[in-house]
Amino acid sequence: MTKSDLPNELYIILKTLGGRATLLDACKAFWGTHENALRSSGDLFYTWQYDIRWAATNLRKSGKMISAEISPQSIWELA
Repeated sequence: MTKSDLPNELYIILKTLGGRATLLDACKAFWGTHENALRSSGDLFYTWQYDIRWAATNLRKSGKMISAEISPQSIWELA
């Protein structure tokens, strides 16, 4: 897994969670699904929780996720 994989994988995770989740629940689900890939990803293992926030920003910019100004605080929601 690489940093560039995170937006798509986050999108898939949010879809499986019904299109909406807290940041914490999204990260727990991401870890539960991708633990092995993250453990073997080199430096990404140490930065993925930071990088996944950038993945969410990328999803917002692409219109796949609702803007942070519209969604409640700490809620990630697909458009």
